[in-house]
Amino acid sequence: MPNATLFNPLDKKNLGKSIVDALIETEEVALSSVGSFVGAGIYAIYYRGRFSAYRMIADLNSGGGSWPIYVGKAIPSGGRKGASFDATTTSTALSKRLAEHVGSISSTPSLDIADFTCRYLLVDDIWIALGETLLIERYKPVWNLVVEGFGNHDPGSGRYRGKRPLWDELHPGRGWAQRCDPPRLSAGQIVDKVIAFLSPISDGDSD
Repeated sequence: MPNATLFNPLDKKNLGKSIVDALIETEEVALSSVGSFVGAGIYAIYYRGRFSAYRMIADLNSGGGSWPIYVGKAIPSGGRKGASFDATTTSTALSKRLAEHVGSISSTPSLDIADFTCRYLLVDDIWIALGETLLIERYKPVWNLVVEGFGNHDPGSGRYRGKRPLWDELHPGRGWAQRCDPPRLSAGQIVDKVIAFLSPISDGDSD
């Protein structure tokens, strides 16, 4: 008789899975419709548009699947340093983060904000990073792992000599990114990487 593994509901992986599952069970809403609210937590963004490189994701999501193109977290500033036990319940970090993403997508003519939806979950700040890590591990979102830089902010004056994020090379529009040096890959090379990366999910299962 094989040795049985003892299930521990408080194991870090199991706690993280419960957070991810709770997020996936929330209502999927238009990204542009998310207003201001209080709370911090995790989120997933979905795409159903016509940008050719993301066709596999769009087809999967349009067919009733649910595969994020990006996942992220929003931790309140006080929560990062343990400065406040109330940081999660008094901050608007999550809604502000989603609003930033709406601005980034709306800045580029290559994407239409109407093609994006999201799910989000308010989470106590001590579990937020774990939830994001498990989401990335489960779904391997292309904007997290290949087309990097979607969540970047303006680096500020004097720092524009850095490389332009790959996301901005593929989806130009954010003014600050155009001041940066060109990245190591061209837009065409990024597309090739995206298609190669996404090919396995077309045959995979979705939640």
